[in-house]
Amino acid sequence: MTEVAWRYPPTLVESTLQKILVEPGKGIESGHCTLYEAMRYAVLGGGKRLRSQLLLEAAGVVSGAELEVEKILPAACALELIHAYSLVHDDLPAMDDAATRRGRPSCHAKFGEATAILAGDALQTLAFEILAGGGDGPQPEAKVSLRAIRLIAAAAGVAGMAGGQAVDIAWSNERTLNIESAQLLRMHSMKTGALIRVACEAGAVLGAGDHEQVAALRHYGEHLGSAFQIHDDVLDVEGDPDVTGKGSTDVANDKTTAPAVFGLAESKRLAEAASGAAVAALTKFGGEAEALRQLARFVVQRAR
Repeated sequence: MTEVAWRYPPTLVESTLQKILVEPGKGIESGHCTLYEAMRYAVLGGGKRLRSQLLLEAAGVVSGAELEVEKILPAACALELIHAYSLVHDDLPAMDDAATRRGRPSCHAKFGEATAILAGDALQTLAFEILAGGGDGPQPEAKVSLRAIRLIAAAAGVAGMAGGQAVDIAWSNERTLNIESAQLLRMHSMKTGALIRVACEAGAVLGAGDHEQVAALRHYGEHLGSAFQIHDDVLDVEGDPDVTGKGSTDVANDKTTAPAVFGLAESKRLAEAASGAAVAALTKFGGEAEALRQLARFVVQRAR
């Protein structure tokens, strides 16, 4: 996402993640050390850091110079931990059976299935520990934190990311299903879109945005998530695996994708339309939302 002029440099999130996932100290049993190594491997092996940057930018849009970044950095990092856990589990043989992720062996390919499952479990629980104030630094007000936690938990659960993955798996196992376009877009909004949407919504909440600001950024996140996932499906058809870093595509795994339902040309049009709708959702904001506008345009132009 280097094409976006972020208000807050991505190094903020990266350095904070490094601190959260510190090397285990002496005296920890070897099995525990392996689990910790797998967690670090899953989180610190690159990635767009899209969700964490969205949370920071959304908070900055509604708070401006008054934002205390240190208070919301843990929440931004928690989203990355949740996203990382979901990728570890998605890559498992029982799901997408992906041997590589981000151009290197997937977590289960390197550490084994059992350790990968536990690493995903541990990353998810660590995320909520951090959200609940597990650090020593400054914290948001308790009622604000609770609201953000509730939003993030819902987006990651059965009505969001996990539920969307379940639908995707069910469709892959039942090829006779006649999937309608609205159903596919709904699945997209759950599996991928929910965590992107809540990054914007929770960021606005943590930045003390008012009702209209929170709603506008939630709508932005909804459209951005749609544009992101549809373009991802296009990249599964047209993308270079050496650039995308994916060793196993949704097409190869018989997943239902936007090009399969809409066709390639219409999928590209829908992604552009969603990108435009995301930009339009920011109308009430001025120059402080420019990075978010840039991002909405970039997600449908990226090569990975």
